[in-house]
Amino acid sequence: MKKIVLSALAALTIGSVAASASDTQFYTDANGQVFTSAAEGRTLLDTPTPVYSDASKLKFSGLVYIGYTYEDFKDGATSNPATNYNDETSAFEIRRAYLQLKAYLLDDPKSYYRVTFDMDQNAEGDVNVRAKYAYLYLNEVLPFTGVELGLVHRPWHDYEEHNAWFYRNISKVLIEAKNGGDLSNSADFGVNFKTKTQYFDSEIGVFNGEGYHAEQATGTGMSLEWRATAHLLGVNGKDKQTSKTYLDASFFGQYNRDHKANAAAPDGFDDLVFGGLHTVYNMPSFLVSAQYILSKDTAENTTYVSKQAGSGYSVNGEYRFGADQEYRAIARYDSWTDKQAISSNEKADKAYIVGGVWEQSENVQWVANTIITNNEEGSDREKYNGVAYMLTAEVRF
Repeated sequence: MKKIVLSALAALTIGSVAASASDTQFYTDANGQVFTSAAEGRTLLDTPTPVYSDASKLKFSGLVYIGYTYEDFKDGATSNPATNYNDETSAFEIRRAYLQLKAYLLDDPKSYYRVTFDMDQNAEGDVNVRAKYAYLYLNEVLPFTGVELGLVHRPWHDYEEHNAWFYRNISKVLIEAKNGGDLSNSADFGVNFKTKTQYFDSEIGVFNGEGYHAEQATGTGMSLEWRATAHLLGVNGKDKQTSKTYLDASFFGQYNRDHKANAAAPDGFDDLVFGGLHTVYNMPSFLVSAQYILSKDTAENTTYVSKQAGSGYSVNGEYRFGADQEYRAIARYDSWTDKQAISSNEKADKAYIVGGVWEQSENVQWVANTIITNNEEGSDREKYNGVAYMLTAEVRF
């Protein structure tokens, strides 16, 4: 019975702000199931089950994207270009699943240690578990400024996903999307300084540069990354967009020496240097957002162009309606063009997203959408052209 209680306690803790065992009573039925509320056929467990932690408070949360996708590829396109089969695919998916713990260790209630585990499916269908974030956050190390140390947020992704594009469950942001810039992912090993004021906030940090699931290209190549955002109406838009009006303008980018090893480059490596401009305007009933990104060619001669050089833009919007704005119509357009040594070889890769959203509760969101991939003839990504029909449940607690 003790093992049952301990297992139940772990499961219950994962869904809530942790409380001490003395604050919670447990009940069991004839089948050995454990509950936190009394009912007919349930018996109070009077054996104490202590929880020990050196932290003053523990906070658990979770997030999962459960989905179904049907893809219909255009003639000549395929889900697997290497073997040239599967012109249609149909699959249920766990796109991502996150489990997060924050431990408050210091006298400052805004300082904490965070670890987030990330589950996703690989190409073989196996579910992998890895660390997405693992960092110590120290509040007010400078005026209005805290710092993350460890496996930390990179400056741009988290901002866009909490202020302008809220549907990571169906598509990544432009700088991370495989059919977009494919420049950077959302976490890396390093240090990130985060400044927040009413009219301005920023992030600037130094990172390995390859992201949380890639090897660093060299022992010396590091990445300087930044974001600067003006809150032009004096309102920070993060969360509760249905009750806020805000207007933001941002500049973000990355300067990464020796980003990828490449024998064709004059010095044997690609550098990655990009910058972007972004703006978003939100009212409780609608949002519109746009951005432009330029990734430079850092080659030393005109016959070689680094793999991630190019430019592109993205526009997205949503309209909210219903008694609590729980229904939404969303749309997004992406365009990205890789830079080539011969300009006539430069082809635009385009994606269109349209969909509907139902915010069933604070914990469950449903998304039904279509993604049309329409890459220009001659593009390296032309083979992925087609239409994807998606249904997604996002569960958070």
